Amino acid sequence: QVQLVESGGGLVQPGGSLRLSCVASESRFRFTYMAWYRQAPGKERELVADITNSDSTKYVDSVKGRFAISRDNAKNAVYLQMNSLKPEDTAVYYCNARFLLTSYWGQGTQVTVSS
Repeated sequence: QVQLVESGGGLVQPGGSLRLSCVASESRFRFTYMAWYRQAPGKERELVADITNSDSTKYVDSVKGRFAISRDNAKNAVYLQMNSLKPEDTAVYYCNARFLLTSYWGQGTQVTVSS
């Protein structure tokens, strides 16, 4: 069973930066799609950014110009660089990766933006 392990969350002041990492426990295959989702209290989980195996990326409008998703296929990892963080970015961030018809999820990492 493939596990996705996230790290990099924490407490940061508005305007600050964080870098989230997500590494798969196995490297036998390359995920065709990797993404970051987030879920704030009382809200539905939303797609923040995704990246395909050809490095095509998409972002939700609210993070465009501030967040950057990238992947390292050799490490079977995906990253989310978050800059100019705002209080409304506060949420649990989840890594998602897909191979064939199977979707894998990380356990989530808390990001809190507060002064």
